[in-house]
Amino acid sequence: MCFFFSFMPATIWLVIGYFVLFSSTKTEGRVKTFGQILSIWIFIIAAMLPLVAIYVTVSGLCPMEAIMETMHSKLSP
Repeated sequence: MCFFFSFMPATIWLVIGYFVLFSSTKTEGRVKTFGQILSIWIFIIAAMLPLVAIYVTVSGLCPMEAIMETMHSKLSP
């Protein structure tokens, strides 16, 4: 469950990274280099979100699953 919810923040980080990369192509010198390095870090963050979500889901640490289990146990007799 956590894996599917990780796509929204990952998409937001990808859009931010693309904006930073696009903005850095319009500049020169150190600002261009800094923008490219920053965009690479942002893309790494965006890639790590689904990977961490996979780990959390597989290991059973997802809090949404625990909430769903408690709600289902309260509804069933």
